[in-house]
Amino acid sequence: MLPHTHVRPRVLGVSDALGPSTALLTDHYELTMLQAALASGTAERRCVFELFGRRLPEGRRYGVVAGVGRALDALERFRFDEPTLDVLAEVVDGVTLERLARWRFTGDVWGYAEGEAYFPGSPLLVVEAPFAEAVLLETLLLSIYNHDSAIASAASRMTRAAGDRACIEMGSRRTHEEAAVAAARAAYVAGFAGSSNLAARQRHGVPTTGTSAHAFTLLHDSEADAFRAQVRSLGAGTTLLVDTYDVAEAVRLGVEAAGPDLGAVRLDSGDLGDLAHQVRAQLDALGARDTRILVTSDLDEHAIAALRSAPVDGYGVGTQLVVGSGHPTVGLVYKLVAREGADGELVGVAKRSSAKESWPGRHWARRRHDANGLATEEVVGTGAAPPLADGERDLLVPLVRGGEVVGREPLDAARERHARSRDALPLASRALLRGEPVLPTVRIS
Repeated sequence: MLPHTHVRPRVLGVSDALGPSTALLTDHYELTMLQAALASGTAERRCVFELFGRRLPEGRRYGVVAGVGRALDALERFRFDEPTLDVLAEVVDGVTLERLARWRFTGDVWGYAEGEAYFPGSPLLVVEAPFAEAVLLETLLLSIYNHDSAIASAASRMTRAAGDRACIEMGSRRTHEEAAVAAARAAYVAGFAGSSNLAARQRHGVPTTGTSAHAFTLLHDSEADAFRAQVRSLGAGTTLLVDTYDVAEAVRLGVEAAGPDLGAVRLDSGDLGDLAHQVRAQLDALGARDTRILVTSDLDEHAIAALRSAPVDGYGVGTQLVVGSGHPTVGLVYKLVAREGADGELVGVAKRSSAKESWPGRHWARRRHDANGLATEEVVGTGAAPPLADGERDLLVPLVRGGEVVGREPLDAARERHARSRDALPLASRALLRGEPVLPTVRIS
């Protein structure tokens, strides 16, 4: 595991310089629960909440943890300043408002590191704090983890299908403007080479790329004029969009404008596999043997896999990525699993509703590997964890201690972790067909 970046710890909920409060990105009942708990005298009881998925989205073989860094940033901005309290004045009573005015997160958080693969029952996040603190984080944490993990899980399938060919995230115009930034970040964690979204570059350091759309070609009096203008401005290494009119003629004009050093051509319509073969032959005949072929147009992991035999060098993926390729959420939940008893010790608690059960007690988690480093099972237990056995590694890492963030790391660390975690999964994880999780989850009481 890569070491965490050494940064000065920041106390959660203190500095207005961190940006606007995230405290209202929640549900009404989180605050009314707090009010009732304050009235009953239970609000300060020490509690353990865990964030997990009871199952993977139907047919998926593994999930990918994403959004950890975003969640830590959101925790630091979770505070009840005057504008926030003004909104809540008609929601909760005066006693609750007073408690919120001095709300600070003082607890501890452990979790799966970003980019890690996960399976049913994996405790992706463990939050230990007074009820008054931990309960208010439910909606915020779930909204981040459910969205980002859905995108990363889809992106991982796409990059695995692409092999050593690059995938570029291009879905900004197909989703909410803020979801687009988060999606670009999550896709990068799961192996995408970059994004078209500039806010993702600014906020998260995601590499960005892009050249032109059909509008640029249509703006000019001729396709040749458009190509010459683009090459003059952006250089011969640019990517020319060649399917506005006739593809073969556009390829000829593109090589004429840029010469044999033309960087790439992009195909955005038609039978992409057949066109790629035709364009490759034409480029080679024109001496542009190093010119790459990029394809776009509603691609998902199945379309990418179908193009494996075509001479394609990269894929631009939009709509299907930002909707999780059919699974826009991964169904994670946040449940109370232990609370302080009369003797001051933690007591395991659990929900027993049919098909919505939870497991009592604070959990630890490990992954077991065989002698070749291949993962064999996920082990989740309660109580004191036994000594690590050969081939085992702990999955929970400290993220927050005593209200201070300790688990922040560079985004590239999560990206590298994902590659290692995915490579250690069984061969069945490469299949795009529906199936059961590739690792069983073993529970130890």
